[in-house]
Amino acid sequence: MREQLRHDPFSGTIFVFRSKRADRLKILVWDGTGLVLLWKRLEQNAFRWPPISDGVMRLSASQLAALMDGLDWSRLHAHDVAQPSAAS
Repeated sequence: MREQLRHDPFSGTIFVFRSKRADRLKILVWDGTGLVLLWKRLEQNAFRWPPISDGVMRLSASQLAALMDGLDWSRLHAHDVAQPSAAS
């Protein structure tokens, strides 16, 4: 599997596979004790799929959650949060 996917399935990488019609997802992840397979099908619509470069897509945790909920993950943007300054 490592050779086909070019990533170690035991490293914490989350593998997401989509059906041709984009209405089903399969997610494979190592949880420290075993491989977990999550399968989800949308009753209506299709999953919005992110751009893929070199066979890999990169999403933040909130973007992955939106993808799994069938939302438009591309509308999520991280906001920079300013660090508080040290009190003098």
